Order: sequence, then structure tokens, then C-alpha cells
Amino acid sequence: MFNSFKRKLPEISIFHHPSSPPSTKALNLLRSSLSGPYPPENAKGQPLDFKLDVVESAPTSDQLKTILSYLPSKAVNPSMVFLSAHPSAPSAAEQPTSVKGIAELAESNPNAIKWPIVVDWEDGKASIGDVEGVKGILETIRKRRDGELKEEEVHKPGGWFV
Repeated sequence: MFNSFKRKLPEISIFHHPSSPPSTKALNLLRSSLSGPYPPENAKGQPLDFKLDVVESAPTSDQLKTILSYLPSKAVNPSMVFLSAHPSAPSAAEQPTSVKGIAELAESNPNAIKWPIVVDWEDGKASIGDVEGVKGILETIRKRRDGELKEEEVHKPGGWFV
């Protein structure tokens, strides 16, 4: 009965750049999933329940390291994951190869980064520069809400309570 008190709300952060169309689309998708039925084509569906943190700056180098660890395939060079093909982005020879260098570049040249960067901190999932990846994160939250995913192992008291 009281296990529902232990369940944490998913924490979703979007590192958002307002001039990036994919970032704006992802932010609108996240906000609409909180305020309207999800999935949107199901008029009787309930909104999703998660904590949304909108950050209008690039992630720190520590956050970038964590985000890299959440990706399904491990990149050899972080610049392949985070850097965009924008004309103002550095050429391949000038690209930073560390997350610290990418964080510094993002501060000085936000157009060099793939936006949005969306992270589900509770589930350890991330989407970089891809609205479809954001839909995947929302779908996982919906499946958990609707009981289609097995809930993680909840704290079970030992001893005679078992």
C-alpha cells in the first residue's frame, strides 16, 4: 500500500537552445505531454507525470560525461556525439576530443552543439539532437505509467514482513 510513496517522479532535463528548431519541437513535445493526453492521438489518455527542467545553457563537462554513459553505444570521440555540422562548428581537425573541451566550446559557440540534449536522469537515458529519441523517452515513461513495464525492484522489508 505504501510502496507508491517510494516511487520517484522521473526527472527530465532538456538542455535547450531557443534558436534550434529541433530543440523547440522537443520542448513543445515535453510540455504537451505534461499538460495534455499522452500519447496525443489517445484523447482519453492521461498526461504524463514527470519533473521537467528546462536549461537554456549547455551541460557542464561532468553532465556531458554522465550523458555519454547513458547512450546505448559508447562513442570513441565525444565530439562525434555532441557536435553539429553547423558552418560555425570547428572543422574535424579543430574539434575538441574531451568533454571538457566540448563544454568550453558550447559556452563560446552554442551553434556548434547538437540541440536539444534531453536526459532522463532516473532511467539513465539520453537523446542528443533527435526529437525521435525524446519520443522514446516519453514512451518509456508512458509504458511505466500504464503498467506495461515491470517496475524496478522495490524496497521490500526483510524478516517477518516477507
